[in-house]
Amino acid sequence: MDIYNVIFYVLIFIIGTLFGSFYTLAVYRIPKKQDITHTHSYCPNCNHKLGILDLIPVFSYIFLGGKCRYCKQKIRPRYFIIETLSGFTFVVLAYLMNLDIYAVTDEIAISGPKILEYIFMVLYITFVVLMAVTEKENRKIEKSVSVYGIVISIMYIVYLCIREQAVIYRYVIFLAFYVLILVLDTITLKKYAKDSYTNGILLTVITMAIFTGVEITVSTIIYVLLIIFIYMLLMKLKKNSKENRKKIGDKDLNKTLPIGFYLGIANVVTFFVVMICGNLVI
Repeated sequence: MDIYNVIFYVLIFIIGTLFGSFYTLAVYRIPKKQDITHTHSYCPNCNHKLGILDLIPVFSYIFLGGKCRYCKQKIRPRYFIIETLSGFTFVVLAYLMNLDIYAVTDEIAISGPKILEYIFMVLYITFVVLMAVTEKENRKIEKSVSVYGIVISIMYIVYLCIREQAVIYRYVIFLAFYVLILVLDTITLKKYAKDSYTNGILLTVITMAIFTGVEITVSTIIYVLLIIFIYMLLMKLKKNSKENRKKIGDKDLNKTLPIGFYLGIANVVTFFVVMICGNLVI
């Protein structure tokens, strides 16, 4: 790898950490119904507005010793971890998609599809991160995140049908499922005055199928079902405890096991493994 591509991937890493910083902000604010685009970043402990030196992804956490500059409150390691993983994920994705400085500087007719494909996958990873982390902490698929997933899915379908001349019929089926689940979710909301967790999971699975393919999505579901089986088995082994003797139903499982989180992790890992093995054509 020459120096130009090294610089290129360093820039990709920096962009990835910036996205990671946005992820941490969005994950904190979305469940609280706070603005994620216009409101200035602030310390959640002392509410002090953060300066530019406090907002440098990865490095600010290191230089500040993992503490707020103003109130000295410890910053959760999650911020550092998400920013770092995001940077590496962006680099690995670009590498696996054979995106380099020369592809970017090629003629638009040659490099355009590859760059657009990369952008769409970045948007999809953003959806997975926001869905998975907010669900893990709140056991709820946020409606705004699901809507974001639907919007980028429709954009991706349009791109595939126009640019790649993809067969439109299977995507019509996906869109029909979107409409059906949204109608059911609206009915559930009106009847029970709350969002349906199951409908949120189903919307997530459809979005995964559109971006990563049916085969990878099915594999993802199998892995998560295996995780659920292992979890329930462990709970059964602890049945000596009075609290754990209670039968684990769907509602109890939803409250204790972050299904959406494991769906997101399993899907992204499976997608990357398949790409590494060379079985997925981008």
